[in-house]
Amino acid sequence: MDASDELLERDTPSALLTLNGVVRRLNAAMATTLGRPGEQCVGRRFTELLSEDQRRSAKSLLAHGATTKRLAMRVLEFPGSGEASVLCLVEARPVTDPAGGERLVWVHSLDARHDLGALLIPFDLAAKAAGLGLYMCSPDEHRIEWLGGEPALATLFPQASMPLPMVIRRVHPEDRKDVQRLVRSSVAQSSWIRARFHTEHDGWRTLVSQSRRIRLGYGGPERVFGVIRDESTTDTHRKDLLAALTAERQRADEIAAFSSALFTAADEQDLQQVVLTRLSAAFGGFGALFALVDGGRLRVSSDAGIPTWQADALLGPSLGEDRPLPCAIRTGQPQFIANQEEFARCWPGDAAEAQAPPGPDVAMSITPLSPPGDRPLGAWAVTHDCEDPPSPEKLAFMTTLADLAGQALRRIRLQQAHVELSTAVQQSMLPTLPEHLPGLEVAVRYQPSRDGLDIGGDWYDAFFLPDGAVALEIGDAQGHDVDAAVFMGQVRSSMRAIAAHEPEPATVLTRTNELLTTMDAPRFASCTMLHVDPRDGRVIGTSAGHVPLLHARDDGSHRIRTLPGGPVLGVLPDIDYREETFTLERGTALVMVTDGLVEGPGLTLEAGLERAGTLAGQALHDRLDVQATADLLLDAVVAADHLDDVAVLVIRRT
Repeated sequence: MDASDELLERDTPSALLTLNGVVRRLNAAMATTLGRPGEQCVGRRFTELLSEDQRRSAKSLLAHGATTKRLAMRVLEFPGSGEASVLCLVEARPVTDPAGGERLVWVHSLDARHDLGALLIPFDLAAKAAGLGLYMCSPDEHRIEWLGGEPALATLFPQASMPLPMVIRRVHPEDRKDVQRLVRSSVAQSSWIRARFHTEHDGWRTLVSQSRRIRLGYGGPERVFGVIRDESTTDTHRKDLLAALTAERQRADEIAAFSSALFTAADEQDLQQVVLTRLSAAFGGFGALFALVDGGRLRVSSDAGIPTWQADALLGPSLGEDRPLPCAIRTGQPQFIANQEEFARCWPGDAAEAQAPPGPDVAMSITPLSPPGDRPLGAWAVTHDCEDPPSPEKLAFMTTLADLAGQALRRIRLQQAHVELSTAVQQSMLPTLPEHLPGLEVAVRYQPSRDGLDIGGDWYDAFFLPDGAVALEIGDAQGHDVDAAVFMGQVRSSMRAIAAHEPEPATVLTRTNELLTTMDAPRFASCTMLHVDPRDGRVIGTSAGHVPLLHARDDGSHRIRTLPGGPVLGVLPDIDYREETFTLERGTALVMVTDGLVEGPGLTLEAGLERAGTLAGQALHDRLDVQATADLLLDAVVAADHLDDVAVLVIRRT
């Protein structure tokens, strides 16, 4: 498999296009999202596979993605394979096919689960431009949410989110059945319906509405979206006043949502997605560009709404370039470029290179992410169709949000450095299993948590004992930080040292517990230890408050074995741990796990153990080796989206 194949080995929509936008290859998810078999997509222009109203946005995205200077993002609506179209945040970036050296454009859907609201921004802007209101209905939750659009229409709803029965009660009795059919519509797009609606301030209003089904992201939730047009006649001045007040409320909501999304960004990819999906809409622009300082150079991305000629003229390959964007980042001073003439006056050399295409001028606001005197972090830019500089209020908003983005970037990079350090410490303390254990096949898998700073203390070990048997351990030290990893290393090393002289598992746990309680260790650890004799299959096992053991057989059955022992290590002194002896038959396997594999959000320990045991038993029945079995168990964790550390040790007697 070459590198370009790996780009398509994804669960999410992904495709490789030529520089002029022809589909060269795509994965099954992209074909499903485009609503047609893959063979009908290959060889056609990508834009032709989208609806007509999406082609301009897609063309702009691909134009940016075909360059080598930056990646680009855009929210696109795909036909989908069912009644609902699919909204995806799509990234385009240039790649090289290693087979023939051809330059291609890689187009793929990004994970937008943490900010689904960003997918709706293009709908909000389109509705506002058309003088329509935009709402979303969740029939299962029996609620209607006002999303934006024409500000005057927001006065119809006293609250942004209202119970569906409350909304229906405001509809004229003769029109209620039509409205109920509209919000519960199962078709791709409904017909327009007319209904009389009673408002708090203006009495009865005549509204026309249409709904359609949309899926928020590939594999995401499906919702009914609708647009509303008011066909009533109202007092113009009153309507304008209400519209202005509502517009201000919507603006405040947008700024609040933007700020919240910045704070919740978990990594630089999340931060980039937040900025590129929300920035231009929040400040009334039509394009956005985001630049981050990375090793003295600029890493630039765009929402594909900014003209390519202007982006090229702004950039410069390094922070030292005398161009608008690097200058704003170095100095920490915002910049406003009113038109092409001003650009040529301030940066004459670059203006000659820019060669702007004919058409209306565009203005641009550039805001650095760090103030003067601070370490340069980056900047963002927003394009406008107005030559007037931003008002002091808008400039203050933009500067405040840019400062929040800078704070978020510092936090993310600090967390990443901490995670990398913690991971290095943790990995250095995990052992390498013996290459060959006579009479046994052993496989181990370890996956640390990558949620924020959660680097935990799960561990495993396998080593020979003086009597010719093999010791196998798995455990979980309390905590999710560097100290947890260090404590895990201390416990594992202590158990191995004690076992060299007193190999009985119960004795090893007893002595380890004595050592930890004497040291007054600030943490505790759970553990399972096995003493396995591969010659006759005799197993001696004990547990210190750890997850039960799984015993899988080649007929597909399994048993959950709760070993005797005692409490977790390092808490109670003077504990004598107990042990149990049983036989591991040839062809059967033991599975030792930590709780991250069998317990998580929406999954009880009992259900998790049963699921893991079933998977292990089926793997043995299907004659999978221990490596494939361990992979199967770990894949189940990824599918369930668990957040905790996971360690798996599979032992099969041959």
